[in-house]
Amino acid sequence: MAPQKSVADYIRTIVDFPHEGILFRDVTTLFADPRGFRMCVDQLLHPYAGQRIDKVVGLEARGFILGGAVAHQLGTGFVPIRKKGKLPHTTISEEYQLEYGEAIVEIHDDAIQPGETVLVVDDLLATGGTAEAGIKLVERLGGQIVGCAFVVDLPDLGGRKRLETLGMEVHALCAFEGL
Repeated sequence: MAPQKSVADYIRTIVDFPHEGILFRDVTTLFADPRGFRMCVDQLLHPYAGQRIDKVVGLEARGFILGGAVAHQLGTGFVPIRKKGKLPHTTISEEYQLEYGEAIVEIHDDAIQPGETVLVVDDLLATGGTAEAGIKLVERLGGQIVGCAFVVDLPDLGGRKRLETLGMEVHALCAFEGL
């Protein structure tokens, strides 16, 4: 009998994308496999099963796929955090630093009510900049974050430590060394 696959086994690595020296962790192969995708969603939500979670927040863009599936399984609402200019109603925004420059993410100003409990979901935790911006948006609306769940952690880039310094509980299904 073949050994059971882990989530990491479904993730393709692409060398030198988008730049030379980068090992890109492609989760689309995980999403495309029904067993792998179900395993991933089940493992992402497992630590939070039984907790009160009012909303799942997904970070653009693969966090939408995962967050929507996790919200469905938890029987709760889903809220997207998007790049600036993509949401149609009144928003609040948060600027953050990228490796080369800066970016802005937004959330609808009525998406989270004060006191609601929130789970933040995304595919990959690298430097933690996007996740930190999302956390700040949720907190500005009065949301209480119960945790941050990721498929992949890239520990060499320091995102987990950054979020834990903010007092966040970080849950990742697998980790890959390097960039």
